[in-house]
Order: sequence, then structure tokens, then C-alpha cells
Amino acid sequence: MARAQKIMVIRHGEKPQGAVPPYGVTTDGVQDVNSLLVTGWTRAGALAVLFAPSRGSLQSQELAQPQAVFAASEDAGTSSKRPFETVSVVAQKLSLDINATYAVGQETQVATAATSCDGVVLIGWEHKHIPLIANAILGDTSAPQKWPGERFDMVWVFDLDATSGAYRFSQVPELLLPGDSAEPIPSVA
Repeated sequence: MARAQKIMVIRHGEKPQGAVPPYGVTTDGVQDVNSLLVTGWTRAGALAVLFAPSRGSLQSQELAQPQAVFAASEDAGTSSKRPFETVSVVAQKLSLDINATYAVGQETQVATAATSCDGVVLIGWEHKHIPLIANAILGDTSAPQKWPGERFDMVWVFDLDATSGAYRFSQVPELLLPGDSAEPIPSVA
């Protein structure tokens, strides 16, 4: 049975605050409240370099180049395109398809699908529900149970321990854009 060696979970990039400037934009430059801000698109491009540098090694030994990519679908009452848009640049750079089968509310299912993959997995998701993915992967609530609304800059990493068969949790700061924090998301946010 396949078992992912590493699962990395990120929050989608920066988003608009309603239908006021600055606006979200599609890849075609069309104003869209459900898409990323230009800053979010900048983060998406920087994530491609973070996870698949064109030259040199990864900026952190705790990260790896993904072989599978998941993103929250637009189903289940949400029309947000942001998780898909955020991982799309990484997927395009690595010539990978994005699995957008699972919607927000199906965190246990996406965790099960991700752990069943070979190699390294990247998941882009909505921040309020990322702790549920962590709980499903870890089988407990040892990861922070709240992802702060203002944080777009952290990678949650789950490494498979070959001896125990359990996943270990760590956090890797992206440090991609001005204002990104090196501080991990606290257990009590």
C-alpha cells in the first residue's frame, strides 16, 4: 500500500476583503472577488520557486518537491478559486495535475487521499479548515487548532516516521514576501 513520505499543507494566497479595493483578479486579469489579490498571485509564483527551485537546493531541508498536488474544489457552497490558484503555479512548473476532487468540509477525505499517495504531496486549502486536515493526518489534535486569519506564510509539514508509521508535524516559514513571519503558528492562536 502506498504511503506518502511527506505531506505539505499551505493556505491559499492573499485574498480580497469583500468587493472593495484591492480586488481579486483571475489569470486573465478580470476582477473577481473569489480569486487571489495580485499579492496572492505573487505568493503563488514564489511558492513555485520554494517547492521547485530552478537552480540550487530547496531553501529548507524540511521541504521537498511535490509529486502530487491537491486543492480544495469550488463545491460545497464556496466559489473560492484561491486554493486552486495558489498551487496552480507549482503544479504547472512541475507538469502535475491538481486533484480538486475534495471540497472544504471534506478534510478527512483529502487527508486520506493524500496519505495514500506515493512520495511527496502538496495541499492548498482554506485556513479555517487546515487544522482538520492536520488532525486527520496525525490522528490527534497536537497541531495548532486555529490558523490565524492574517497568516498566509507558513507550510505545515507532516513527515512519515518509518519506524512507527505515524506522521510527525513541523512548521516551515515560507519567508517569501515582505511581512512574512518566521514565527510558527502557536498552538493557542
